[in-house]
Amino acid sequence: MKTAKKKVHLQLRQERIRKKIQGTIDRPRLCVYKSSKHIYAQIINDLAGQTIVAASTVGPEFKDQKVKAGTSAAAKVIGCLVAEKALAAGIKKVVFDRGGNIYHGRVKILADSAREKGLEF
Repeated sequence: MKTAKKKVHLQLRQERIRKKIQGTIDRPRLCVYKSSKHIYAQIINDLAGQTIVAASTVGPEFKDQKVKAGTSAAAKVIGCLVAEKALAAGIKKVVFDRGGNIYHGRVKILADSAREKGLEF
């Protein structure tokens, strides 16, 4: 099965990335997860094991937008939402965790829109 093999390789990439990236109080981790229909972004303090800020295409803030969930426009909206929430919580610097995905497409658009709103990675 090709899909099972792809999942194993994705898990290996995620583990390899998590060895190098860790969110702290000063620089929490901006974690991105994308599925075929939705995209999720969280800002996590790994030392405390706590999610500080989260935004996704299934959240109530996104439902107010008139954007289809699985598109690059949705990724841009989620990047803006998570950056606004982070700045409101007093977070300006983060470490970017692409979640094993290629830095391309929706993941790149989310990161760029978060940078435009004022987050530094």
